[in-house]
Amino acid sequence: MSRHSRHRSPRAHWVLLTLMLLVLAAELMLNGYVRNVAGESGPRTPDRSRAAPAEVTGGGPVLRVAPDGAVTSRAMPATTVALTFDDGPDPVWTPKVLDVLARHDAHGTFFVIGSRVNEHPALVRRMVTEGHEVGVHTFTHVELSTVPAWRRRLELTLSQNAIAGAAGVQTQLLRPPYASTPDAVTGIDFDAMRDAAAAGYLVVLTDKDTEDWGSASVDTMVKSALPDKGAGAVVMFHDGGGDRSRTVAALDQLLTQLTAQKYKFLTVSEALGVRPAPAPTGGVQFRGEALRAAQVSSSWLATAMTILLGLALALGIIRLVAQVPAAALHARHGRVRRRQRRLYLGPVSVIVPAYNESANIANTVRSLIDNDYPRFEVIVVDDGSTDNTAGIVARLGLPGVRVIRQPNAGKPAALNTGIAASRGDLLVLVDGDTVLAPDAIGQLVQRFAEDDVGAVSGNTKVANRRGLLGRWQHLEYVVGLNLDRRMFELGECMPTVPGAIGAFRREALADVGGVSASTMAEDTDLTMAVIRAGWRVVYEDAAIAWTEAPSTVCQLWRQRYRWSYGTMQAMWKHRRSIMESGPAGRLGRRGLAYLLLFQVLLPFVGPAVDVFAAYGLMFLPVWQVAGVWLGFVGLQAITAAYALRLDRERLRPLWALPLQQLFYRQLMYLIVVQSAVTAVTGMRLRWHRVARTGQATLPAHVR
Repeated sequence: MSRHSRHRSPRAHWVLLTLMLLVLAAELMLNGYVRNVAGESGPRTPDRSRAAPAEVTGGGPVLRVAPDGAVTSRAMPATTVALTFDDGPDPVWTPKVLDVLARHDAHGTFFVIGSRVNEHPALVRRMVTEGHEVGVHTFTHVELSTVPAWRRRLELTLSQNAIAGAAGVQTQLLRPPYASTPDAVTGIDFDAMRDAAAAGYLVVLTDKDTEDWGSASVDTMVKSALPDKGAGAVVMFHDGGGDRSRTVAALDQLLTQLTAQKYKFLTVSEALGVRPAPAPTGGVQFRGEALRAAQVSSSWLATAMTILLGLALALGIIRLVAQVPAAALHARHGRVRRRQRRLYLGPVSVIVPAYNESANIANTVRSLIDNDYPRFEVIVVDDGSTDNTAGIVARLGLPGVRVIRQPNAGKPAALNTGIAASRGDLLVLVDGDTVLAPDAIGQLVQRFAEDDVGAVSGNTKVANRRGLLGRWQHLEYVVGLNLDRRMFELGECMPTVPGAIGAFRREALADVGGVSASTMAEDTDLTMAVIRAGWRVVYEDAAIAWTEAPSTVCQLWRQRYRWSYGTMQAMWKHRRSIMESGPAGRLGRRGLAYLLLFQVLLPFVGPAVDVFAAYGLMFLPVWQVAGVWLGFVGLQAITAAYALRLDRERLRPLWALPLQQLFYRQLMYLIVVQSAVTAVTGMRLRWHRVARTGQATLPAHVR
């Protein structure tokens, strides 16, 4: 494909991805908000710095507060008990409580938590059907006096919507969480009650708190619930928030005793003659049903994301654990090979395709000529450069260097031109922005002493690694690419011989018809084709080359976008290797499967995993989230340190590894998304060339 091919890059998918991530974030936030629910955990320490009005602390348990703060309180009539139940509905204990009430022909008032109503709507419908009353106990069991006014309104509104969506009713009764008897109300409690009363709620406290949320025995609960002889009372039990087996037993005994004393068991509204709240409008009921659907889906989504994150972490750990022993074994084999005498394997042809490489081409050619292999030629193919790349090479006047000029036709065409003009049976392909170590050619071609080797990958290093972006790429090359290549050689499934430094047997290139231009990753396509032709592809870590990496995020995006898109093209082109036998089958079932899993699927879900990680920081224990992240980064740091040691590199860049996980990784994820969308939509990608600055030079210690 010509470097100037026109294309139209997809854009709508970024809007779609953003919307999907926003929906995911909203769903997770809803789940986090809902799961921030605590049942009754025991008595709180009230803030008594300001007292509630005497009309409250000395009045009855049912309060109506006027806008001006005036309080009217009422109590239960004589021989009338309003049995109230907080913190439900609970799928285990609420049905048992309802069964006890049904046996005694008693009605109760259930102050329900809105989020639990959405989880168990059938229980609320049963309450209403069996003649019980439903009241609001907030949406997440939050202490209303400790949250701002907007949060109070939200809690009450969501609870009303949940009740309307579940049972088609509304309520005007409210019991604030952690409420007890009127004399326990403080000034800040009263402020919250005034806000609720302004929205039309009656606040229902209690006369008799059984404290069944604690460790009280059944007999103690019954004794605490008994009203003064002949008097009425509001009695507080709990049907959710923990083990309520003692509550059920105490309720049964209480009803038995009070029935014998001719007590009536009515709802709060029945006992006080309060008109029931009007039926909800269709809009309120619809909002309730929509809220329930959102809450249920958010719970499923959070569970799925937890599983997905666990799988991603497990696969990442498995990958790292597999890389280390494979790298150790490969390095040991390499040390044994290098102790043997180096062989002369015949003349070598070095081919350098070049397009506008004036910044680096002189350094590249000089590094080739300085190599210590006995006999080789260098062919520079100028692919229609507009910056006098060919003239720079010609003016060097170096022996054994030829320059071939051709109209711009793309890198594969330039490589094929150089291959056709070359004389050697062993061909070394080098990019025009790469410099080779003095022994790189010799080290590279030594592997051709093995007759079944058709191609050899060299060890590419980042030359310009001073900045943070350069350090991240340096770590990626050493840890990701080169560790993978060691493992790929042992698995006989090497998917890529990099264009920066690689060598091919002429016979292998002839078997595959030369370099194909059908993908944007011609090096990956060519390597896979060579393996499918029956040849073995290996990695020689001692054949070192330094390449100029992109120095800006924009340039990095363009380069990796082409790599990722081209790799997907090559994977699709060679997909049938999965069903083949021999070397081709190993490529398909090992190499392609590995690329699909770690370079396509996992990165593709990366943004969603990051959103879930942010959710974890907000709603899960910080020590738990930090522990998982630090443990994973620590394992990566150990692996990276080992990889740097194998490549005889300093450990200093390791400090940039945590930052790489926070920023660089996300950029790579987005590039994979862009590449996948481009591939799926069938759009053509033009050749994105990285601007060169001439930073590809030999390090001082190898000059």
